[in-house]
Amino acid sequence: MPIVLCRVDDRLVHGQVVMGWGRPLDLHRIVLVDDEVRSSSWEQELYRMAVPPEMAVEFASAEEAAPKLEAWAHGRERVLVLVGTVGTAAELFRRAPGALSRLNLGGIHAGTGRRERLRYLYLSDGELAMLQGLARGGLEISAQDVPTSRPVPLKDLE
Repeated sequence: MPIVLCRVDDRLVHGQVVMGWGRPLDLHRIVLVDDEVRSSSWEQELYRMAVPPEMAVEFASAEEAAPKLEAWAHGRERVLVLVGTVGTAAELFRRAPGALSRLNLGGIHAGTGRRERLRYLYLSDGELAMLQGLARGGLEISAQDVPTSRPVPLKDLE
């Protein structure tokens, strides 16, 4: 089964990801790609507690995850690749061009230099430019907070 979703959500593993996306997509595995979480066993334990027992969770750095994307995309499990930043998504795409075809922008919250694009999505001009570059490279990018809402294409966020 392919990677069913690659999502940017700065809260990482939380109820909306696990229940809102995980159940409807019938996920078997969440791969959390975050260099800091990868090196923190106590953070990993916290995120593991948020995932139901029937769903596996794996932690990887971007460097570790990139060479595995192709196998996850063609494996038998239904996989969600979850990253916390646009920069991490861009790094995965750079390290494994063509392994990802779509990117979902979920909860990215207000921060320095960011402005509201949607009620749940704040992006800096630099992040937007990075996303535009990924789109020019062939990645289909849309924002969608929950599966039942309408996906908003990247061009509508500019």
